[in-house]
Amino acid sequence: MTCVSTVVDRIAGNRVVVACRRLADFPDWPLAAGTALGVIGLAEAVLRRPAGPQQAFTFALLLGVFSAVPLAFARTNLVPSALTITAANLTTLLVVGHVAVIGEIAQLLVLYLLGVRRSRRLIVLILLPFLAYTITPTTESRPSALLLLALAGLAATVGLVRTGRRDNAERDAIQQTIADTMLEHAARGERARIARELHDVVAHHISMIAVQAETARLTTPGMPAEGAKRLVAIGDTARAALTEMRRLLGVLREDAGDEPARAPQPGLVQLNELIDAARESTGSCMRLIVSGRVVPLDPGIELTAFRIVQEALTNARRHAPGAAVDVHVTYLEDHLQVRVRDNGPGAHGERSGHGLLGMRERASMVGGELHTGPAPGSGFLVETRLPTA
Repeated sequence: MTCVSTVVDRIAGNRVVVACRRLADFPDWPLAAGTALGVIGLAEAVLRRPAGPQQAFTFALLLGVFSAVPLAFARTNLVPSALTITAANLTTLLVVGHVAVIGEIAQLLVLYLLGVRRSRRLIVLILLPFLAYTITPTTESRPSALLLLALAGLAATVGLVRTGRRDNAERDAIQQTIADTMLEHAARGERARIARELHDVVAHHISMIAVQAETARLTTPGMPAEGAKRLVAIGDTARAALTEMRRLLGVLREDAGDEPARAPQPGLVQLNELIDAARESTGSCMRLIVSGRVVPLDPGIELTAFRIVQEALTNARRHAPGAAVDVHVTYLEDHLQVRVRDNGPGAHGERSGHGLLGMRERASMVGGELHTGPAPGSGFLVETRLPTA
């Protein structure tokens, strides 16, 4: 039974919290709360009208009105409302010796609103009179005033905490949006660079198609007219494809502001030169290990492998300066495996690094896979598998 009652209490408590949050998110709740508290305060004053002069009753009635009704105007006039409610409650506390329940509720709500607005100075200004009344030696109703002071401070703190959490959530959302936008732009830029680099590789194959078609038409004796016509069409189609590719490449280079490259695209043969240059610039130990039966691969595959190794070496120099790096290239039956490992601290910005994003884009462009992360034992590992079949 005890466990059941505990669960019920927790569920009820959660429902109360959810209801309070929904009420706090309602924009016109101060108007509704101030109106309701004012009506309740007036009704209570009329029902409990003490026997005495009319002036005392009128004064008590006015104090009840000014201690609750200004809350209805707190949304647009928060500072005057807070000062009016505080003055009415302090007057009631000094004259009667305690604050009415309606006035206490209004005081807590207006302090909560001040906390939401982050009006720290005004909160301190409002709490100081209650603190002074509490520590006065001649005060007879000290427990009541002390309870009101504690609850008022708690209400203001809740408002401040709520505003802080909301600001933090908005800040995190903005930062996440900026990070996603930057990653998206980086991915687009990397894809454009990959397209520009692969243009030369594809253009070479298409050019070979056009040349071989024209050579076959001119060097094959006794070729039927229909066959020669088909070969001419093949050559024309290849040249048209080259023209369209050059136009597309021109648009990509205009967007990126790049100058046309004069050197041929690199491949696995240039890995030795790449590693030698990295070794000379850093002075660290770098090794190239080649396993398996070395065979010529598709130029696009070799270009992708070269760029991945190049970016991995750049990341190693940036995040693990002075660390030894091993580049292991393995020729397998149906794919090429490339592993770049350093013995540095093991953190290369796996989540936000644009270099790692570029390597993934290049691997996926040719149907391969890329895995990055801390290496077993120590260091950082970049591993890719590129299909060659």
